[in-house]
Amino acid sequence: MNNNISVFLGGTCNNSTWREALIPHLTCDYFNPVVENWTEEAQQIEIEKRETCDFVLYVITPKMTGVYSIAELIESSINEPHRTIFCTIYKDDENEFTEHQLKSLKMVKQMVIKYNVRTFDNLIDIANFLNFINRPT
Repeated sequence: MNNNISVFLGGTCNNSTWREALIPHLTCDYFNPVVENWTEEAQQIEIEKRETCDFVLYVITPKMTGVYSIAELIESSINEPHRTIFCTIYKDDENEFTEHQLKSLKMVKQMVIKYNVRTFDNLIDIANFLNFINRPT
């Protein structure tokens, strides 16, 4: 019997490899929304998976250029904090956050913590958490 939980891998794209670094450590099912060719169909699949996965993970790295992932994180934190996971990766290849960005991200983290969202600062801790939840009973 497959009791695998599932996690939606949301957050920074822009050639960030955090998903590729996390996936080998997961024992649960996952959905990676990054596709080579973004279409309306791909967008609809992403929306469905974000709504149906057991957990929605938002990993923010210095390669983030837009702010939509932050908006999704806040919406998810308010509406479904029990499903939401937030992680900040402070270095992504050579990219690092500015001091101002770090202050803003610290405030975002404090905001989602108020909603009891699980927060992490590295991918291994996320994998350990999800694998623990996913363990056979």
